Amino acid sequence: MHPATNPPPQLPAATPSPSENLKKITQILTHLLPSTHSITCFTSRWQVIRSKLTSLQHLLSEISSFPHWSENPLLLPLLPAFLATLRRTETLHHLCSDSVSSTGKLLMQSDLDIAAGWLSKHNNDVELLLRSGVLHQSTAIVLSRPNAANSSKEELTFFVKDLFTRLQIGGLEFKRKALDSLNQLLSEDEESAIIVANEGNIGCLVSMLDLNNSHDSIRELAVLAVSILLSAGDFPRKCVFEEGALGHLLRMIEFGSMSMKEKAAMAVELITTDPDNTWAISAYGGVAILIELCKYGSLTAQSHAVGAIRNVCLNADVRAALAEEGAVPVLIQLLVSGSPYVQGKSANCISTLASTGEYFRKLLLQENGLHRLLHLFQECSNSTTLEHILHAVHSLSASSDMVNRMLSGSTSFILGVAELIKHGNVILQHISVTLLANLSISDSNKRVIGACMCSLVKLMESVKPHGMQEIGAKALLSLLMVKSNRKELVRDEKSLVRLIRMLDPKDEVVEKKFPVAVVAAIMAGGSQDCRKKLVAAGADVHLKRLVEMDVSGAKNALQRLSGSRLTSIFNRTLNHLQPIERRSIEYIGISKSCLLSEKRSKQTQ
Repeated sequence: MHPATNPPPQLPAATPSPSENLKKITQILTHLLPSTHSITCFTSRWQVIRSKLTSLQHLLSEISSFPHWSENPLLLPLLPAFLATLRRTETLHHLCSDSVSSTGKLLMQSDLDIAAGWLSKHNNDVELLLRSGVLHQSTAIVLSRPNAANSSKEELTFFVKDLFTRLQIGGLEFKRKALDSLNQLLSEDEESAIIVANEGNIGCLVSMLDLNNSHDSIRELAVLAVSILLSAGDFPRKCVFEEGALGHLLRMIEFGSMSMKEKAAMAVELITTDPDNTWAISAYGGVAILIELCKYGSLTAQSHAVGAIRNVCLNADVRAALAEEGAVPVLIQLLVSGSPYVQGKSANCISTLASTGEYFRKLLLQENGLHRLLHLFQECSNSTTLEHILHAVHSLSASSDMVNRMLSGSTSFILGVAELIKHGNVILQHISVTLLANLSISDSNKRVIGACMCSLVKLMESVKPHGMQEIGAKALLSLLMVKSNRKELVRDEKSLVRLIRMLDPKDEVVEKKFPVAVVAAIMAGGSQDCRKKLVAAGADVHLKRLVEMDVSGAKNALQRLSGSRLTSIFNRTLNHLQPIERRSIEYIGISKSCLLSEKRSKQTQ
């Protein structure tokens, strides 16, 4: 028995070159096209197929005219696919020519329609390859990303066209690599995004978001590219929106994985930053989808969903849908259960809703929104979030006496507001001063926050934001109703210097009626100590000049400042007189007062 011997190894068949494939395709087309005229069954379908075969023949002939067409990597998978379709079409030709064919009529019709569909796709792919201009490249195209900073606009344009060509006619791996390169290019600068929006096929990119037509990995890369485009400016955002991206993104939020929901929600937040796009959220049924994501999404997904709601809630139609779908209690819940980022966006959204009308203010109060806002106010340290909270609280207090009373009686809230007046940024100071000026604070609470008067005097010198001087003076006048605060203010040398400087007619920064009113308020109690400090600082000199300039309230303030001294002298003189002399002088004074009153009355008549 001879020992068994292994058969010699079989060498794999050599892969045909592009030139060989094109030659075979040309041979089949040359034979197949004329023979289709002789087919007598399904003539209308064969007429369509013949038209597509003729078009493919012309397109392939045009491709072969380029000197380096065979080096283009996109043609490598296309030509074998063309060859396979043509061979299948040949088989159908033989079956239709054979009078004894056993193929059923309906099945043959279906096969012919499928063949026509594949030929259409091949024609579209070749046309796209020709239109893209990539065949004009004199060397083999390699998918390598040019450096945006060091490349010319022409080089970037060519690269973008090549990328989108691969996205449309390449295989799965080609698409992945093309999207990777596209995302890297888009991340470099906004100029690259403008080139992509101008030269790329944005509709093709948007179609890759479709849950039914794309692989998960392709969709994730596509939604990232879309998000970068949306953030790159008005023109790219307009291009993406007009290609219908919002509908696909909302479906991804509704049915995609959590990772996909996060990316899609980010894109929706970006696309809705344009007010002209907000109407489409309701049109696509997106309000309920976003609210559902706020309830059950990850913290990242919630953040983007709330951001999108914030962007669209100024649209009246969307607000109606938000109320109908129960958005308010969901947003209020996020004030205490979300991350700081989610809390900030929720507060922003609530602030916007509270400013839109009485309906939402009542709804927020019914859902315990004020208590949640005040709780977050005590816990929060983020200045932007605090701004949104205070704006919301101000809107609620402005329309409800009950809210105003509750805030006025809350020492912790008043202290927090006073602290922001002293140490907050300009925006926080402005809204805090506005709240303080409009609340009916008790005298005890006014004493507690007396230390913020120095900051209020300083804010009275601020030109921006508009209205700061007036609201600062109003808040300060409220605190000066307490006697101890009046004394405390004049004891502070810096505040006194600022106040006198504001009274100076040469100072044109501050409207004079505000510091004048402050001086009048300080002297409301007739304190000798306050008078001495104001006079010593030169307040009376400036007030006399302001009286001559007919500044509102200046005469009254000067009378209060001077009247205290005259009354004091008059009282001291009376104390040294005998009782009968004192009564005579008092009588003369009363009589003179009566005569003056009578004279004024006659003048009025």
